[in-house]
Amino acid sequence: MDILDYLPQKIKTEAALYMRQGLEEIRVRAGQPTQYIMRAGYKKGRVLSIEDVKEMLNYLSDYSLYAMKEQLKCGFFTVEGGHRIGITAVGSVLDISSLNIRIAHQIKGCSDEIMPYIRNNGRIYNTIIVSRPGAGKTTCLRDCIRELSSGNEKYKSLKVAVVDERSEIAACYRGVPQNDLGPSCDVMDNCKKVVGMRMLLRSMSPDVIAVDELGAEEDFMALSDILKCGINIIGTIHGSEIADVKNKKIPVGIERIIFIEKDKNGRRQFYVYDKDYRCIGGNDRGCGTA
Repeated sequence: MDILDYLPQKIKTEAALYMRQGLEEIRVRAGQPTQYIMRAGYKKGRVLSIEDVKEMLNYLSDYSLYAMKEQLKCGFFTVEGGHRIGITAVGSVLDISSLNIRIAHQIKGCSDEIMPYIRNNGRIYNTIIVSRPGAGKTTCLRDCIRELSSGNEKYKSLKVAVVDERSEIAACYRGVPQNDLGPSCDVMDNCKKVVGMRMLLRSMSPDVIAVDELGAEEDFMALSDILKCGINIIGTIHGSEIADVKNKKIPVGIERIIFIEKDKNGRRQFYVYDKDYRCIGGNDRGCGTA
């Protein structure tokens, strides 16, 4: 479904206008102007009342918000089309006053420039993708998964197992991925990373395990166990610069680090580092050879 189908009538027209300008998020706060977030900034829209917010929640939950109570305790839920809805509540988890609608934007082909740096003949280099929140690491990871799972004339498809703890990679809705992850991909949805990685290792005999937003020490311990079993890994972590990666307990087996950032015009740039943190390429002239 199009995200416009879920919106109150009073903001559909302005939302449709910003959709054509690359809308990424819609932030709704009862009693405040709606905010439309785009790459280069944001625009203010109409003020929505608490009744408007409740109307939107009824659309989003298919008029069964109470049935989603357990899922809402996680602070978000996913709707048809892969759109992810973040919430804040006052008192009861059902007393919701703010929404952050992250619009599903699968960008097929966005990893094309990166793939040559992480392919290793018929397998891949163990890779970590790093960026600030909102700079594109999950979008890039998703497309890498699709490329690896699909294969092409030169490379065979790989069995990719995805741990999707926050339902952002596959965006499963009623068990079905809303994003295209290719034909050779298995998804463990809404499952803790540590548990999911170890379960997929035992149950799905993957070539690659993909996981988003690594950070806790236990995440990296599980990652180390995966690498010791000969399974390749591709994952993401938060970081504002490449130096941040050095402060994390990343397993020795990581061979490629991709750092993504946005320039002032919202254009995404990437830099590729080897296991010794030497820059070996990217799409910016100041870093290695593209």
